[in-house]
Amino acid sequence: MSLGAEVIELSSDEDEEPVPSTTALARHAPSSPPDVKPHLFADVDVKPLLLPPPLHPPGYGALVPVKTEEPVPVPVATLTPPPRALPPPCLCRQFWKSGDYVVARRNPDADVPGGRNRLRINPKFLHSNATSHKWAFGAIAELLDNAIDEVNNGATFVRVNKFKNPRDGNPSLLVQDNGGGMDPEALRRCMSFGFSDKQSDAFIGQYGNGFKTSTMRLGADVIVFTQNQNNWVPTRSIGLLSYTFLMETGCDDVLVPTVDYQYDPTTTSYVQMLRHDQKLFSSNLAILLKWSPFASEAELLKQFDDMGDHGTKIIVFNLWFNDDGDMELDFNSDKKDILITGAHKKVKTNNPEKIAAQNYVSTRLRYSLRAYASILYLHVPDTFRIILRGRDVEPHNIVNDLMYRECVLYKPQIPGLAESSVITTIGFVKGAPDIDVQGFNVYHKNRLISPFWKVANNSYGKGRGVVGILEANFIKPTHDKQDFEKSVLYQRLEIRLKEMTYEYWDLHCHRVGYDNKKLPKATRATNRANHMNGGSSPISAPPRLLAADIPTSSCGIPRLSASAAREKINSLDSLSKSPAMGLKRKFDSFSAMAGSADQDGLDHMDKVDVSQRKRFNEYKTLTLENDKLHNECLQYEESEKQLVLKEQKLRSEIAEAEKKYQELLVELRSLDVKKEK
Repeated sequence: MSLGAEVIELSSDEDEEPVPSTTALARHAPSSPPDVKPHLFADVDVKPLLLPPPLHPPGYGALVPVKTEEPVPVPVATLTPPPRALPPPCLCRQFWKSGDYVVARRNPDADVPGGRNRLRINPKFLHSNATSHKWAFGAIAELLDNAIDEVNNGATFVRVNKFKNPRDGNPSLLVQDNGGGMDPEALRRCMSFGFSDKQSDAFIGQYGNGFKTSTMRLGADVIVFTQNQNNWVPTRSIGLLSYTFLMETGCDDVLVPTVDYQYDPTTTSYVQMLRHDQKLFSSNLAILLKWSPFASEAELLKQFDDMGDHGTKIIVFNLWFNDDGDMELDFNSDKKDILITGAHKKVKTNNPEKIAAQNYVSTRLRYSLRAYASILYLHVPDTFRIILRGRDVEPHNIVNDLMYRECVLYKPQIPGLAESSVITTIGFVKGAPDIDVQGFNVYHKNRLISPFWKVANNSYGKGRGVVGILEANFIKPTHDKQDFEKSVLYQRLEIRLKEMTYEYWDLHCHRVGYDNKKLPKATRATNRANHMNGGSSPISAPPRLLAADIPTSSCGIPRLSASAAREKINSLDSLSKSPAMGLKRKFDSFSAMAGSADQDGLDHMDKVDVSQRKRFNEYKTLTLENDKLHNECLQYEESEKQLVLKEQKLRSEIAEAEKKYQELLVELRSLDVKKEK
């Protein structure tokens, strides 16, 4: 198939790879005919660009000599030469203006007959692919997702911190976890496009694209250190995805140099792992030492010192600037947090309402990584910690911020799938109506997708202060996990959440000081007196009665006669004794009832036991919470079964390893070793 001029081949490390001539150097990638098939990003036998002698000392950038004999594991270098400062990159440091990319010239071997067929991707795709992230914190969240997914492999923490680039002293972003790590093949899949091993519902990631989009959105370059002990052979791997390298050398292909090391029990140290030959390893290592923050092999391997036996460390450097020319991530304003530069515009005021709104998490999450990470996950495992700049991030459960909570059951109609249900917790946020906050926090597979999604948009304040939380696994998020795909199910959910907001408002708005014109006059007068006296108002309610401009038009509101009103009240009474909780709530307007009811009907309504409705709501809330807890118990039981199976598998592997060890030991003892006299 023809891919056009913008698509160029991925690099590969197969041993039949032709070696570029010294004149080509790193300016060109190995190439192929137009008809291609996909391959992974992998090691590339590309020599670094040799600059003229006046710019660098003699020997800078030269490759390690290549031996002609069969390569053997080479011990790790221990000498550490002083870091050499690199010339500043030519690419624009502002992310949204850095997409211009010019290929130096086409690889002359690209159209040679008989060349290998490979998919070729223009390096400009790294930038255009990263533009799916409009928000820097959304990109960091992708890296946190990968760490959370490693809980299944024993991860207990993820560390996010500032890292000082040893070459130029500029701040970089470090994200490190102690999960299972990646073997050499897994690292190459991670740094390629569209490969994902996360097919289970237990994982957040699914597209195999999050690492590339997130790291390239945060900075121009990223280096990955990973350590793994799978297959009983401990390995260490290092990979570099560098937009700066590709831009400066004018490559017409995405080249990802990687080097691997494996543990040698005879020397009790890690030695170079040659996937093909010494020349290929030396070429990749030379590129890493030139374009990464580390100037020697010893410095590279020193990054594994604080990683334990397994885990992954990601360092994003050459961080992007905003349109004002300032670094997008602010490490200096708060030593215990990472902020977005210019996003925090705190207004000096003595107004308690504005102060409360500025300090609430719905405002702070827009500029504070600590605030955003505190609500990023619906449930964080008890054994897992998110450590931001040396301090744990305390999970913030928004449910605890709500007053007059209710649980509402929503059953989306999904053709062809078994019936599913979603429990939405809804209530007034503490401080309402002083805090102008509203909306639903919608999670997907435990991950926050839409924070404070405002579904009730109106000009008269209806819905102010109403906040909800739900986990909607039946709709799919977009690739950047900052919104949902606008499907039919999404539209139905939006309509239902809007209805839910108005239903809740009609039932409870008077509790926080609003004049609910849909209640009977006698009830409204009682509420008015209570709020004026501060008798029954909550701590967060103001000592005055706020008039909500709720339209009293009968449009869309049915008018009932006195007998119909009595029937509706009786139906509410019967519902309070019925276990059927999955029905949609419909609260008819009491003001509409009063408009067409006779005096006897009004007297009857005034005598309705309000506490009965309260008991009904409490009963409904407790029932739904009980169902929710029951579902959680079932999930924990399923997790327990999986852990038991995993334990049995590990015990079986240990038994096999012990058996093999005993066999090798017997074989060793049976060897007839003769000593020379």
